[in-house]
Amino acid sequence: MTEIAKGVLGGGWSLVAGWILPAAVNIALFGLFLLPDMRAFEPVDRLAQAALSQQSLVLLTAAVVLGLLFSALQTPLYRVLEGYLGWPSWAFAWGRKRQQRRLKLLRDRLDGLRLAQKESGGQLTSSEEGRLRELRADRRLAQKFAQDLFLIAPQRALLRERLRRFPLRDEQVLPTRLGNALRRMEQYGSDRYRLDSQVFWHELIAAAPEQTRQGVTTARIGVDFFVCLLYGHLILAATAVTVQATKSGFSISLSALAVVLTAFAVIWYRLAVSSTEEWAMAIRALVNLGRKPLAEAMGLELPATLHDEREMWSLLSKLSRLGYHENAAALDRFRAGEGETHSRERPAE
Repeated sequence: MTEIAKGVLGGGWSLVAGWILPAAVNIALFGLFLLPDMRAFEPVDRLAQAALSQQSLVLLTAAVVLGLLFSALQTPLYRVLEGYLGWPSWAFAWGRKRQQRRLKLLRDRLDGLRLAQKESGGQLTSSEEGRLRELRADRRLAQKFAQDLFLIAPQRALLRERLRRFPLRDEQVLPTRLGNALRRMEQYGSDRYRLDSQVFWHELIAAAPEQTRQGVTTARIGVDFFVCLLYGHLILAATAVTVQATKSGFSISLSALAVVLTAFAVIWYRLAVSSTEEWAMAIRALVNLGRKPLAEAMGLELPATLHDEREMWSLLSKLSRLGYHENAAALDRFRAGEGETHSRERPAE
């Protein structure tokens, strides 16, 4: 029994809570609101006439199967929401420009708040005075700027949190909020240490401390939960529209159900974006705490300086992605136990 509990609390719990449970919620909604209107379909009619225990067993099995299916398809499901998959080029470009405008607006609002605080303390430089006048003259910022001055510290922290959901570099911006929230965590190791966590993901997971690995798995559950709810609601809304189309008369309940489910899908999307905060912090801990054991596991010694460490991870990333090249021999000076045969000093250019 103890081993079963360990298995559920380990990898199995993320599957149950992240995918099977929200699938069960969607199946329950199907049984409550759609099943009675689908009696015209023979298999559904037989299910509706079956005993309650049989109905419960069928719906439970459907929830497990649907949850497992969504889990197996999670990569393409996420990529659609991130903006990678299924987006026409014009939609991708439009969404990306929209997100870049949102990013600039957040940066300008926070910059304006910072400069307004310095102005109240009489600490503005001449260049900062010009920047503040420019921000106040921006019509796009005028209303926001006036409101932001009355924000208290926790509200300003939430504004900074929204900014942190974007990648640091503008060229990494994607056309969706979820895509940007996930992209910033994917780029954390590369932006700070030149450690590509996407390339070395499995190595990082294998080398990092157990508690850190478990933290990443647990932190992702919330995002998976809302993503699964979102897709399930969209499928139910599409089913409601299809059933409505097959009926001879107009059904207010089916139309209202499709609208309500679509509205809730938007809410689940926003909650999925908000839930990435915990996941991002777990990824940050994985990179920060897993770098040293990863270097040791790869037969390398973590350099004393950040500059050298960035060079080491860059060389290792190139070796993994591009294959061996004679320039990869520069990695030798970072190998553990090679200090007597290889100089740790940067070679003269």
